[in-house]
Amino acid sequence: MTAHRLLVLGGARSGKSRLAQSRAEEHGGRLTYVATAEAWDEEMSERIALHRADRGPNWATLEAPLDLAAAIAARSASDETLLVDCLTLWATNVMLAERELDAELAALTEAVSGFQGTLILVANEVGLGIVPDNALARRFRDFAGRINQAVAAAADEVVFVAAGLPLRLK
Repeated sequence: MTAHRLLVLGGARSGKSRLAQSRAEEHGGRLTYVATAEAWDEEMSERIALHRADRGPNWATLEAPLDLAAAIAARSASDETLLVDCLTLWATNVMLAERELDAELAALTEAVSGFQGTLILVANEVGLGIVPDNALARRFRDFAGRINQAVAAAADEVVFVAAGLPLRLK
């Protein structure tokens, strides 16, 4: 198998995760879901449980709320199909942990570029709305945008999803 890197972008509830999972299952290989979410409350716990049940028994789950680059690099093999959901939650985790953003982004970009199997990454496009009214929110929006640009540059294919409809960008 040749390496393939796909970035799936979209807004909240746009259908991007559904598309990413479908593409991963079509591709096959060893299916691993890399979860960046953490269950901070009951509602998030329920969402995580529903996503896990929807994936079914063919999927392994790897939790990587912070060390995403290392998780991707550790699974880099031609027979791997990795689905990372989602980069935007990872950005939140990195910022809350007060990690060095440029270093984290560089490590992520290197891991994505070097991945040897099929790598599908999901991210929210948060820059389409209004300008946030506070510095932290603007910093988050800017970091999420930088992540999307860097990963899109390293990806072989980029798809934007709106209303469940994919639009191929690259």
